[in-house]
Amino acid sequence: MVTASIVTFHTPVQELRRILNCAVNSPIDRILVIDHSGNSTLLPVVEEYPRTDYIPHDNKGYGSGHNVALEYARTLGADYHLVLNPDIYWKGNVVGRLRDYMDSDPDVGLVMPKILYPDGRIQHLCKKLPTPFDLLGRRFVPLKSFQKKHDYEYELQWTGYDRLMEVPSLSGCFMFMRMSVLEKVGTFDERYFMYAEDMDLCRRIGDVSKTMFFPDATVVHEYDKGSYKSKKLLKLHIASVIKYFNKWGWIFDSGRNKRNKNLLGILKTSNQ
Repeated sequence: MVTASIVTFHTPVQELRRILNCAVNSPIDRILVIDHSGNSTLLPVVEEYPRTDYIPHDNKGYGSGHNVALEYARTLGADYHLVLNPDIYWKGNVVGRLRDYMDSDPDVGLVMPKILYPDGRIQHLCKKLPTPFDLLGRRFVPLKSFQKKHDYEYELQWTGYDRLMEVPSLSGCFMFMRMSVLEKVGTFDERYFMYAEDMDLCRRIGDVSKTMFFPDATVVHEYDKGSYKSKKLLKLHIASVIKYFNKWGWIFDSGRNKRNKNLLGILKTSNQ
């Protein structure tokens, strides 16, 4: 069984319809819309779609909303759960291909497809486990030439994003996860209200299984980079980054160093 969840917060109706159309035309057995809007405006939209449940929920953060869905998925006996941003959409049998891939390799706990901008450019969402400089320094260093060089390495742009690869940090906009692995490592850490909760969960999944980038399936993401435009979202982003490094380590993080070293060793050897 495959379940999926979408957390909404005053989501535009057309955007919600688009993602629900994709979901109901995919091999997903149950779609859970967790609504943080504080009103029932989106309820009539959700009720138009089969296999879809509407769950109003107090807005305690992005991860908290998806945890409600993950608990529901557990009671249903789901094998896999898909976390979706509402601004994602796709064509074709993306979910089926990811499910078949997970079925073929029980050591994989999480898989993310190739993510594109609406204009077809690749979103570089495969990353090393970050240092404080990766998340804070690159944001506030104004030199574009420096940022470009840094991101080329940190976001693994040099790989071409054209091969199956194990990556320690994958984006939360589309997370296809094995429920049995979540039983071992837990769900989203609700201390993060927004931002970094996906990085944290991906890292915990990677401690017990493989976290894979699967380029043979593609989705589109209307990535808005809200924290670059809103001071409120920027504060939330910084607060989450601080919580992440308080949890995992700022300077001394042996797990980060080991995972990144192994990653680069494997990828660069296969690149020769």
